[in-house]
Amino acid sequence: MTIEQVENGSKEARRAAIAALTLAFAQDPVMRWMYPSPEAYLAHFPGFADAFGGPAFAHGTAWTTTDAAGASLWLPSGVHPDGDAIEAAAFGTIDASKHEVLTGVLEQMDDFHPEEPHWYLAIIGVDAAQQGRGLGAALMEPALERCDEEGLIAYLESSNPANISLYQRHGFEVIGEIRVGDAPLVTPMRRPAR
Repeated sequence: MTIEQVENGSKEARRAAIAALTLAFAQDPVMRWMYPSPEAYLAHFPGFADAFGGPAFAHGTAWTTTDAAGASLWLPSGVHPDGDAIEAAAFGTIDASKHEVLTGVLEQMDDFHPEEPHWYLAIIGVDAAQQGRGLGAALMEPALERCDEEGLIAYLESSNPANISLYQRHGFEVIGEIRVGDAPLVTPMRRPAR
């Protein structure tokens, strides 16, 4: 399986990447806390994922597998998630009773986010039917190679404890825990510059 960069402006490739991420996160603890019903999840997760990692498409730092079974959306140094789009996508679509907790989660994520130049893995996932084939690892490689070439750290937040070992195999280290109210654990992780 090869990995390819998503061509900027390719609406079809962008839709395919978001579709793969939608399948990948269908059992994610945090996403299903946000969107517990299947209908709400399928209706709103794609917009949330696009808001969270969408800047990667414009910067040439979105990758998919050739069969679109998985995708990774990385934000290079100096590029940030669109906070207004995330706020609109999240707070406009989740139950109002969760707004205070989600605000706390996002604030703690911001507290852990590095201030020095870094690459941010906004979102990565592989269709559950295609997992176990090394696709997640392959989707990490292009950006980690760029991190190493540029001598920069990499950063992510894991919303699923099952994925932490994958990130650790690629040099990421747990740097804390984000726990707010009844929201599932989010684990910030950092990979030192090489």
